[in-house]
Amino acid sequence: MTVTHKLIGGSMQMVACQLAQGQSVFCEPGKFLWKTTNVDVRTTLGAPSGNPGGGQTTASSLLGLAKNVGKRMIAGESLAVQVYSAQQQPGLVAFAGVLPGQVRALELDGSTQWLAQKDAFVAAESTIDFDIAFSGGKTGRWGGEGFILEKLGGTGTAFIAGAGDFVDLNPADYGGKIQVDTGCIVAFESSVKYGVERVGGMDMKGVMNMALGGEGVHLATLEGDGRVIIQSMTTAGIAQALMKNVGPDEDRKGFTGGLFSGSMD
Repeated sequence: MTVTHKLIGGSMQMVACQLAQGQSVFCEPGKFLWKTTNVDVRTTLGAPSGNPGGGQTTASSLLGLAKNVGKRMIAGESLAVQVYSAQQQPGLVAFAGVLPGQVRALELDGSTQWLAQKDAFVAAESTIDFDIAFSGGKTGRWGGEGFILEKLGGTGTAFIAGAGDFVDLNPADYGGKIQVDTGCIVAFESSVKYGVERVGGMDMKGVMNMALGGEGVHLATLEGDGRVIIQSMTTAGIAQALMKNVGPDEDRKGFTGGLFSGSMD
């Protein structure tokens, strides 16, 4: 059953989910906002797979749980997830991302998977399979934010979030391949091949681009035919902008001594 939901807000969106009786959604700690009192919450280790917390405990399921938790530890993700279930009657529960930006609902029918940047996952209904994927080789060395990816599969509704506004692209519409700043990728379908390639050389042009242009010598590449979601802001960009405006007052006054920074009263 698809989760009935509503996206609320503009530049700082949240998603409110209406759960039918017995319906469940799960999220990582830190993404929950509010709920009605009849929505029960429980915390479990590792990510749910198809049906969080359901089924018999077997040696195979315990091994799978240990593997899942191990991957999340390596990825720096929370070891636990929170599962919200409507009890006795329908209920409401709301979630949001951790950065100012948009939330997107992905409807999965089992025919494809989605790969998302680290921390993009917000919440999903219990029929969604959530896992961690790692980029290997050159992609892992130079991929930056794209080294660790979150994988969404199964059937049902999943919610992801990013910074700024979202742009939807398909590499097939642009010659089959696009180059993207690694921090701009929100998510892409598994039919799209993700990689990293060097742009420019160590000549004067390349050095100037890297030293003064604010761009690295490697960009992410997305190839193939499938949906891609990119964001207009990056986590690194937000952090750098904030760093310029934090610290002791004397660090921001400059040569004017703060003459124009305060009130003129």
